[in-house]
Amino acid sequence: MAAQIKKLLAAFDGSEPAGRALDVAAATAKAVGGTLSIMTVGDTLTREEQEAFARAEGGTADPSEVFAKRLLAQACDRSKRAGVRVQALLRWGDPAEAIIEAISQGKFDAVVVGRRGRGRLSGLLLGSVSQKLVSLAPSIVIVVP
Repeated sequence: MAAQIKKLLAAFDGSEPAGRALDVAAATAKAVGGTLSIMTVGDTLTREEQEAFARAEGGTADPSEVFAKRLLAQACDRSKRAGVRVQALLRWGDPAEAIIEAISQGKFDAVVVGRRGRGRLSGLLLGSVSQKLVSLAPSIVIVVP
């Protein structure tokens, strides 16, 4: 019996490969009449990034949360323009672990990710998120170059 892909999760970190993965996920969801959830895993900004953000925004909001929500809104808008209804998910922590947890909780049929995201150096040292997902995710993993 062939696996049916109807419920997709796309992981988005703002990188170019993640954008391509998002486009593939949206096109797939549209083609199969499925649903698309878009997930961003928030990351703690460096002190320099936080200070630059505070100067630019002039506010006291948590820069990491504002940044993550902006990425997520950008991704949702991009997929909506492709004609797909989306749900947004924001998680925190280790990206691979957070994505695997979301897959299990949401019972997604497939997750779509870019081959490389924002963390190129850490990916080389620790293994990339896509590599971890291919090895550990409880669903189909589609890796987009």
